[in-house]
Amino acid sequence: MKSVALHNLGCKVNAYELDVMQQMLQEKGYRIVPFDKKADIYIVNTCTVTNIADRKSRQMLHRAKKQNPDAVVVAVGCYVQNGMEAVETDESIDLAIGNNRKKDLVRIIEEFLDNRQAKDAVIDIAATDEYEEMQLKETAEHTRAYIKIQDGCNQFCTYCAIPLARGRVRSRSAEHIIEEVRGLAQAGYHEIVLTGIHISSYGLDFLGIKSADYRDACKKGYLLDLIESLAGIPGIERIRLGSLEPRIITEEFVSRLSACEKICPHFHLSLQSGCDATLKRMNRHYDTAQFAEGVRLLRAAFAHVAITTDVIVGFPGETEEEFEESRTFLDRIGFYEMHVFKYSKRAGTPAAAMKNQVPDTVKAKRSDILLAMDEMYSHAYRKQYIGEELTILAEEEKVIDGVRYMVGHTKDYVLAAVEGEQPANSFITGKAVSFLTSDILLLKK
Repeated sequence: MKSVALHNLGCKVNAYELDVMQQMLQEKGYRIVPFDKKADIYIVNTCTVTNIADRKSRQMLHRAKKQNPDAVVVAVGCYVQNGMEAVETDESIDLAIGNNRKKDLVRIIEEFLDNRQAKDAVIDIAATDEYEEMQLKETAEHTRAYIKIQDGCNQFCTYCAIPLARGRVRSRSAEHIIEEVRGLAQAGYHEIVLTGIHISSYGLDFLGIKSADYRDACKKGYLLDLIESLAGIPGIERIRLGSLEPRIITEEFVSRLSACEKICPHFHLSLQSGCDATLKRMNRHYDTAQFAEGVRLLRAAFAHVAITTDVIVGFPGETEEEFEESRTFLDRIGFYEMHVFKYSKRAGTPAAAMKNQVPDTVKAKRSDILLAMDEMYSHAYRKQYIGEELTILAEEEKVIDGVRYMVGHTKDYVLAAVEGEQPANSFITGKAVSFLTSDILLLKK
């Protein structure tokens, strides 16, 4: 049987989908080999969230063809969906498969191998209301399983091409999610992460209306109902949430969430800017006061809650005054971690045509300022745990300065280590005594 090498780019949704694609290929008898080895078929699950992501997608596809010019190189996913014109003229790409067709990957590849043709490999993603059902049995991570619960986004932020690549909100049935998580629990997984393109919109399409407002789904409690159902599955000890829309953090939401003991107090609220004028140009639908109130509610309900975020610097029209307003707000909130991105033009988005585009040198300077802030606040957050009892889910062994450690994360996603050999995928409790490295706490049992 033919050999296949796979490579993933981009988000956790992509990672989940690649795991399922590999699983389907193995079930059909294909032999999986590392991506840097010679293979009969190379599959790159692409990303298009930034220009850099596009470039990395092309680079990996070209690298595959260079490794074996006779191989079938398959481009899959968002870069295909959003840039078909470039894909069709790229001689390194033999076969392109769009989103909502990953579940059919094996059939499409085998059709192509038979007659060099592929039916329905790329569809009009904006016109479909079908959720692409995929079932995961195991994942590349042996202790933590990412569970895709929805696809698509209706928010249309002015800088973002993801609705163009992923289409409108489509939610997975609770029955299928529960079935998948039960199977993973039986396979030994203790921690799950609910992920999607916009998980706060989970269930919006169940309402049978063409609404763009995810809060209609929130009122029905679809996401909370799902979380509570998953918490009842034996073997699942931790439930972690992917990126949340800030407006979902209401008193009712936080009250029900904090009542679930298995919820990890680690919440990623994507801010993008701490300046209200910039948020308005981004079409983000909330202001900094609403965001700050959500943070207050979470900190009142969870001790030591870890709040992380995304921030874009250099959005079109961002003045020095607006950047300083954003920096001051970030300083006031004091996030555990900030993922800082320099604004990247995406073709077909309103922001790409906006006036007053910010020079790259200015973006780089602003990024450096925020990254320094992030390092300071991340260290301060971890430092507060020294002297406390912490429990990690053991994930992997690491050798640091010649000493062997077992490393894992706490419920609030702080990395910590215990010296010596320890069983993987087990819970280990110890007292945080010091920093082992700049980002890993040392626990003593």
